[in-house]
Amino acid sequence: MTQNSDTRDLGTRPVDKAGFVRVRGAREHNLRDVNVDVPRDTMVVFTGVSGSGKSSLAFGTLYAEAQRRYLESVSPYARRLFQQMPVPDVDTVDGLPPAIALQQQRGGSSSRSSVGSITTLSNLLRMLYSRAGTYPPGLARLEAEAFSANTPMGACPRCHGLGRVHDVTEASLVPDPGLSIRDRAVAAWPTAWQGQNLRDILITLGIDVDCPWRDLPAKTRDWILFTDETPTVPVYPGFTHEQVQRAIAKGLEPAYQGTFSGARRYVTQTFANSQSATMRKRAESFMISADCPLCHGQRLNPDALRVTFSGMNIATLGALPLERIASILAPVAHTPDSADDDATAIAARRIAADIIARIDVLDQLGLGYLQMDRGAQTLSPGEYQRLRLGTQIHSSLFGVVYVLDEPSSGLHPADTQALLAALDRLRAAGNSLFLVEHNLDVIRQAEWIVDVGPQAGERGGQVLYSGPPEGLRDVADSRTRHYVFASPEPVSHTPRTPKGWLRLADIEWNNLHRLEAAFPLGTFTSVTGISGSGKSSLVSHALTTIVARALGQALPTADAEEDTTQAPRAAETHPEGRVVSGLEGISRLVVIDQKPIGRTPRSNLATYTGLFDMVRKLFARTELARARGYDAGWFSFNLAKGRCPRCEGAGSVMVELLFLPSVYAPCPVCHGSRYRPEVLDVKYQDRSIADILGMTVDQACTFFEDQPGPFACLSTLRKGGLGYLRLGQPATELSGGEAQRIKLATELQKQRRGHVLYVLDEPTTGLHPSDVDRLMAHLQELVEGGNTVIVAEHDMRLVARGDWVIDIGPGAGDKGGTIVAAGPPATVARNAASRTAPFLARALHLD
Repeated sequence: MTQNSDTRDLGTRPVDKAGFVRVRGAREHNLRDVNVDVPRDTMVVFTGVSGSGKSSLAFGTLYAEAQRRYLESVSPYARRLFQQMPVPDVDTVDGLPPAIALQQQRGGSSSRSSVGSITTLSNLLRMLYSRAGTYPPGLARLEAEAFSANTPMGACPRCHGLGRVHDVTEASLVPDPGLSIRDRAVAAWPTAWQGQNLRDILITLGIDVDCPWRDLPAKTRDWILFTDETPTVPVYPGFTHEQVQRAIAKGLEPAYQGTFSGARRYVTQTFANSQSATMRKRAESFMISADCPLCHGQRLNPDALRVTFSGMNIATLGALPLERIASILAPVAHTPDSADDDATAIAARRIAADIIARIDVLDQLGLGYLQMDRGAQTLSPGEYQRLRLGTQIHSSLFGVVYVLDEPSSGLHPADTQALLAALDRLRAAGNSLFLVEHNLDVIRQAEWIVDVGPQAGERGGQVLYSGPPEGLRDVADSRTRHYVFASPEPVSHTPRTPKGWLRLADIEWNNLHRLEAAFPLGTFTSVTGISGSGKSSLVSHALTTIVARALGQALPTADAEEDTTQAPRAAETHPEGRVVSGLEGISRLVVIDQKPIGRTPRSNLATYTGLFDMVRKLFARTELARARGYDAGWFSFNLAKGRCPRCEGAGSVMVELLFLPSVYAPCPVCHGSRYRPEVLDVKYQDRSIADILGMTVDQACTFFEDQPGPFACLSTLRKGGLGYLRLGQPATELSGGEAQRIKLATELQKQRRGHVLYVLDEPTTGLHPSDVDRLMAHLQELVEGGNTVIVAEHDMRLVARGDWVIDIGPGAGDKGGTIVAAGPPATVARNAASRTAPFLARALHLD
């Protein structure tokens, strides 16, 4: 096979016709009885527009079937320990080897998962310290488990291996001591009935709830906040203490018996035990945290921290970037064998060599900047997937199908070349690679292409082409072929002149140190840089936090549903910096990310955009609804009065099959409609509310063309390429790219006054090149409306069509964090110090 610096010759490697995976009758999701043959021992790329069905074929069918077959070989008990995929809807799959899926989601990663645990490097490092560490006099040798903060023998006894301790103070529980208890001085207590209940209990106990908190006796304040006592007393709502005493003396029946809980007890128990992420987050807001005073944030017990290797304890070494760890261990690994070597020297040499070999693979994938103790929850999806990929490369498995979900996601073009080299190593070792991809550089490297389409949703689900790349050139219906084989065309966009400048200074966050940055206003700006250079730190964290703080908006936060079981972070763990000038030109900050628009099937496109509110009001105005007294609430599947009582508006019920994957069946009462029969009697233009939810955006656009409100909303969604989505499609079924485009369409509907700063982090992730073009048109529309758009981005086609580029680097981690180049795209493309420049020049077709 021939290969140059950019691409490999297309379709030159002969494919063994006998070595195929044969799929017949695949109907998963939107697949239309797909029949396709895919070669083994080959790099196969599945392409197609977003939502076309390529993931349904690669993951939902091929990988799901491989997993099903494997699980049939293990005991029923063991099957229950796996997170099983649904059994695919397919007639037959022949010739399918064992498969390993490398997807972008972090799955069940807990707050204790780290780079080291994902890659198994932590296990080797613990073994190194156990067998070859330098022990202080009097300390017996420790087992490897004693160097893990996740085991009882290794965790710090004070913070239980979290590295931080958290508690409450009077100031955190009572932020305004000038308020009375009746006026909610104890802000940490719940706001609804339970809070009133606690105040009524204090009245029964004879505590003055109407005087300012600061005027209560210190002993009383301490008891209310910090007692562990839980007295149960009679409660007479609305009574004074004197009236309560008279009622008790007369033997009057109380409204109920109330049990008191001190504020600290309530907060800590809510944080530890509540099933509601929102409740846990609220409890966290009343807590303070600090480094554990015993382990000083290093999470381990004192004995483990006394053992050193190369002069460092295991926590200090694990906090270093992987590439630095490899350089420290290199002298040990490369020490020549000697007849005088004892067991300690032999163990040190072999373990160090294994660690270096594993790190070397990760370094080749552009991940050498990551610290071994960095939490898995802080990794980008692309970083997480590449970590798992590096581990698989080192495992040297043979005859396996690796199914990868956009492995180039989050990668700078320079890092994509390293990724392709790593993938080639896996294939050369005798494995099959099935990649779901949009990146044109990766598609051009494929030995076989399966193009799915022609469009998305119900208009997709067909295999348009399956064969060597060159054959795709002649497939007229393919939306991919134009981009793969497009002739170079100069970029015609003329960069806009800035209307002003937003200048930030003293930026401190991750690898950004005292950074100064200037962003042009009224333009489209791309922040670029290799993976780990600091562009997301600048755009998604520092810029948004500093500007939000200056504007008085709420600071950007993590999703409410993310893992909040870890210790609360200290208040100072927000990016630092200040606005020097330009804030007067911005009225509002809007952050549009790829986080889900909802975490449950009850959230959907219609509810998120506000469309459903308008539709429910239309139904409430119908003659039958008015006659029956149905308001808009009757047409919500989230409210008890209108939804089906059996499935509570879910439309389906879960059937537990023990050792088999659980299945969801349509509700036997409402048959999937979600509503009571009497609600479905109400029709708007001969359609029930369930019928409306079953429509696609395209269908609904036609149906509501005479209703300005719904039509405007639907038209914007269709313009964003989302016409194939059903209005009631659960948010859990939407990709990150689809979620982001829904958010963008929702923003475009709003008639915001003043200059808005829109910030997006890698908006092209998960998007087909044709969808990227559509996205770019939307973003340019925002700029044409007088606003500013700033994106952190790797897609050079999008960067080339912007007005300004800020390139971060020159390297990753500690080697990055500085502005290497800034200016219009053509200017940055000619900057010799920029690693982005040659790829941007190629996108601009500069010779």
